[in-house]
Amino acid sequence: MRQPVRPTVRSLYVCDTFTIRHSGFPMLRSSPYKQLFGSISARVALGIAMLVLSLALVLASTNFAKLQQLAQSRYGDQGAATMQDWRDLVRRITPMPDGKKIEEVNDFFNERVAFVDDIKVWKQKDYWATPLETIGIRRGDCEDFSIAKYMTLQTAGTEIEKLRITYVKAKIGGRRSTITQAHMIVAYYPTPNGEPLLLDNLIPDIRPASRRADLEPVFGFNSAGLWVGGAAKPQVTNPGSKLSRWRDLVARMQSDGFE
Repeated sequence: MRQPVRPTVRSLYVCDTFTIRHSGFPMLRSSPYKQLFGSISARVALGIAMLVLSLALVLASTNFAKLQQLAQSRYGDQGAATMQDWRDLVRRITPMPDGKKIEEVNDFFNERVAFVDDIKVWKQKDYWATPLETIGIRRGDCEDFSIAKYMTLQTAGTEIEKLRITYVKAKIGGRRSTITQAHMIVAYYPTPNGEPLLLDNLIPDIRPASRRADLEPVFGFNSAGLWVGGAAKPQVTNPGSKLSRWRDLVARMQSDGFE
């Protein structure tokens, strides 16, 4: 198995999308963890809710032929070859059990995509790439890894209820360090109340949450919504309409072929 690209430790942890704020917003937790997570601003929670609710619509169908054509026209032969590899991956893993799917998807992106900050790739401080863009340029930050893995697993038939894109605080500087950086991963829950398995671009293997003491979860979400407090169901169901970044991401994904 090819080894994943390993940039510097500092750049691996940096994700600029989220700013942690202790502003009195209700504490968030993912109920399978059965522990309180850190608090975030209402604006951030609202934005995430907009994204995840929109993703449910995006995943209604996937136009593989269109994705392939766009990969060729935008990114040339290398981009087209990687897209074909992705299509082959989805086709091959769809009948597999979830445990094998998550391994295959995690390896696919960790081995092919190099971590590069948004400012260097997109000339923007914060940009959420579509899976086509990540596959085409084979570069991205932690958000791009997570979105691509999440979308790939859903395209291959993994149930929404078992997946959550999870925002965490990642510890850097050793065991005793108190320095953290914002980071994003995908959490897979084998059972509703089970311990999640974490798909991360920082390390090549998938580990249970109990073996990732360097990550402190803040909140988790999927296409069903954002989990707030101790509720069994998503609490945010009407996020509003003034969140251009998330609307833009969904529109670009639909234009790419996730219709």
